Amino acid sequence: MSTAPRWWDQLPDDFFRQPDGTELDRHHRFKVGATAAVDRVMRSVLAGMMSLAMAPAILSRSGWQREIERLKYYAKLADLADSALAFPRPRRGIQVQELRPSRLAYGPRGIPYRMLSFDSPFQPLNPELRQSYGGQRRNARAGAQYWFHKGGPRPTLIVIHGFLIDPYWLNAQMFSLRWFYQQGYDVLLYTLPFHGHRGEHWDWFSGYRLFAGGLAQFNEAMAHAIHDVRVFMDYLERQGVRRIGVTGLSLGGYTSALLAAVDERLAFCIPNSPVVSPVDLMREWQPLGMLAGARMKRSGTPLSELRHGLAMHAALTYAPKIASERMLIIGGAGDRFTPPRHVRLLHGHFPGSQLHWFPGNHLLHLRQGEYLRLMKRFMDRHSGLSRD
Repeated sequence: MSTAPRWWDQLPDDFFRQPDGTELDRHHRFKVGATAAVDRVMRSVLAGMMSLAMAPAILSRSGWQREIERLKYYAKLADLADSALAFPRPRRGIQVQELRPSRLAYGPRGIPYRMLSFDSPFQPLNPELRQSYGGQRRNARAGAQYWFHKGGPRPTLIVIHGFLIDPYWLNAQMFSLRWFYQQGYDVLLYTLPFHGHRGEHWDWFSGYRLFAGGLAQFNEAMAHAIHDVRVFMDYLERQGVRRIGVTGLSLGGYTSALLAAVDERLAFCIPNSPVVSPVDLMREWQPLGMLAGARMKRSGTPLSELRHGLAMHAALTYAPKIASERMLIIGGAGDRFTPPRHVRLLHGHFPGSQLHWFPGNHLLHLRQGEYLRLMKRFMDRHSGLSRD
């Protein structure tokens, strides 16, 4: 068993109430304050949606007790702090299909691309969930959009979207992916479990089942996400790609950082506005936080126990698999979805990593051009494209 500090016990119970502040606050006080206020409103809307999804697990005493019992299985995995046990490497040779793009679907104009898909052989870690989780057949079909250069494989940027915001066109616009392509990078946009085509037809919104199935299903979904993105990494290597990096926003940033604690093949990792401790965010987001807090109080469940139960998919639980200088962390000074104190936690876990703040919130990234140019220089340096 690892002797690494148990972060879930070390964080204070009032971590979700602690103030946020960055070095940008003094120079961009209005921008930071205004964008933070917008985030609080938007956060309440999202928290309301999540409250509806998680209501069976939170409002029902029997449902909550079932979740707490199931989380003990994942807490034991976290205690071991061995990413190879929590995230076993996918078997080699999984067949990835290259599909003909649909005329109705989004495709980057003037850029050759393929739609990639495969039947995921992922099996839930907890045997108790194998039947219920495996029965969600649409989720078992992994997918991605792959932009490539005709002259041969290039260093490739994997992009992982955030919760709800899975459309390829939206992520392409938000992160200027066409510009990165023009700078010499291939791009692979990956779809997380229960999002987009992986959700059921009757789901209320994209990503609904990520939380509607309870916290144990959320654990399995994160293990599933890492499994499938590694299958796509295997595919890229078979195409001759020698340098693979990853970036992602919010939940995608969380997944990106976790991948850096699991797979040593990454040339670089750039979490953007990353989630770091989902339980502490849940306590801060209202009305979800009040509902969860009331249930925790009535059941006598300490916050550290919930952190522990979800820690098996937190980057903070594992020793990094890549050198910290290959990690660039981007955060918004006005972000109140994933506040600066969370971003600093991740930065502290990767000593020597680079941290960049922008004066905006979770979705409104003011002065984005600065960090896009920073990303390019960082990517060039670690992918072999730098001329320095």
